[in-house]
Amino acid sequence: MTPHLMQRQLTRRQILGMAALQTAAALGFTRIGLQSAHSAEPGAVEFAPAVVVGSGYGGAVAALRLGQAGIRTLVLEMGRLWTGPGTDGKVFCSTTAPDHRSMWFRTRTEAPLATFLWLDVVNKDIGPYPGVLDRVRFENMSVYVGRGVGGGSLVNGGMAVTPPRSYFTEQFPTVDADEMYGTWFPRARSRLGVGSVDPAWFEATEWYRFSRISRKHAANAGLRTTFVPSVYDFGHMQREAAGTAPRSALAGEVIYGNNHGKRSLDKTYLAAALGTGNVTVHTLEKATGVRREPDGTYVLTAERVDAAGRVVETKEYGCTHLFLGAGSLGTTELLLRARETGTLPDLDPSLGTGWGPNGNVMLGRANHLWDTVGAHQSTMPVLGIDDWGNTANRVFAEIAPLPTGLEHWVSLYLAITGNPERAAFTYTGGALRLGWSAAQSEVSARMAKKLFDRINAANATIYRYDLFGSPSRVFADDFTYHPLGGCVLGRATDDYGRVKGCRRLYVTDGSLVPGSIGVNPFVTITALAERTMARVLVEDTAP
Repeated sequence: MTPHLMQRQLTRRQILGMAALQTAAALGFTRIGLQSAHSAEPGAVEFAPAVVVGSGYGGAVAALRLGQAGIRTLVLEMGRLWTGPGTDGKVFCSTTAPDHRSMWFRTRTEAPLATFLWLDVVNKDIGPYPGVLDRVRFENMSVYVGRGVGGGSLVNGGMAVTPPRSYFTEQFPTVDADEMYGTWFPRARSRLGVGSVDPAWFEATEWYRFSRISRKHAANAGLRTTFVPSVYDFGHMQREAAGTAPRSALAGEVIYGNNHGKRSLDKTYLAAALGTGNVTVHTLEKATGVRREPDGTYVLTAERVDAAGRVVETKEYGCTHLFLGAGSLGTTELLLRARETGTLPDLDPSLGTGWGPNGNVMLGRANHLWDTVGAHQSTMPVLGIDDWGNTANRVFAEIAPLPTGLEHWVSLYLAITGNPERAAFTYTGGALRLGWSAAQSEVSARMAKKLFDRINAANATIYRYDLFGSPSRVFADDFTYHPLGGCVLGRATDDYGRVKGCRRLYVTDGSLVPGSIGVNPFVTITALAERTMARVLVEDTAP
């Protein structure tokens, strides 16, 4: 068996875990695990040696490594389990035909593209439901997050990019880069199931014509493009194109979930964690508070909601070791609330600071009639324009799909810029607030404009003005897919994610990253979490 096939082969634990997920979905359980459920008496505190808040990348790593170490672990996830099919036989709805499964308790979808040809044809009215994608709005910035077992892995584009080593070192000067690039990044990529598109197939297929056109235009401007790895199964994608496998990436599925082909966390880390028999996942439960008892244990308060969003139960969980993987927003809010309300008064003053949107900007360009991008487009990006080495104007631009089923001559991009601006969260009046300004977003837009002005000039093309709701709006710089910071490594925590001022309390998610990592961040988050868990299990959890 080749190493490639060995990497793709499911482990026994993954098979057991995936079976547990399927069984829970079929029976409508909100508590998932191989062991029988042992709920506490009503009103009692249910205790576990370890509790993990959130089932995204950092939380999933923590759950797996704790389970492998034989430590009984509870994972609290505020979203639902996404393995059972709906009435249409599919787990997820498509991007072009969204329904109630698309958004987290909304009556209308909120996709990044607001309009097409200035027409309100992108977003649809839906019924409120615990859908898979949420858009959390602050005054000048909104944040897209995944809701469900697997977190953001359910709704992202799968681009599994490792940051340039020089920039990683710049962002994390106290972290051993040799260890990261020699051990933790490879371990993360292996467990995530990272692979690459076959270059020959890429050059021939109609499904990536849009990428090849953008590559040509970038080359005309003297810019280089690079292939980027992905957690999508490209063997499956090729079978999709051949008509021998059910379509997902080739059926317009991405931001509201992929029904096939994508190696989301429920198929990798979380499946293996459940397969240890030591991990239980509770769904539709949001951690709302944390306090520390006199004996040093932690007690979490969580609210369980039903499919209508009603709080149907308030529960308490006790633990010796608490791992926060609720993402930049969730982890930061939980800790800020604890500090400001006095339940964890000794948290570091830097908590809430160092936040940034990873320089995200979306834009579109209008191509000439002879530069067709294709009516058929894969939803999984595999190519990026890499000008990160231009230290005066750092930009890495994903060549993004716009799958409408019609030729539209649009080249779409998500630019990741080296915007140095940072902001802070505060918790006031019972709500999390973000001090990000429109002027800070404009820094990202100006950086993207410098790059794409070069491309337009070299190809005699212009920007699209019809995609973001306003005839004068070219750059969508008021949302992010990549929220980072709020509990920065080495500031609010030590260099291994241990929260300062609170023994046996850890952060394992994107809140550790100081606002920017230059690429899609989930491989970095996963690798940092692997590094944290290796150290914690040796130094902190011994009897």
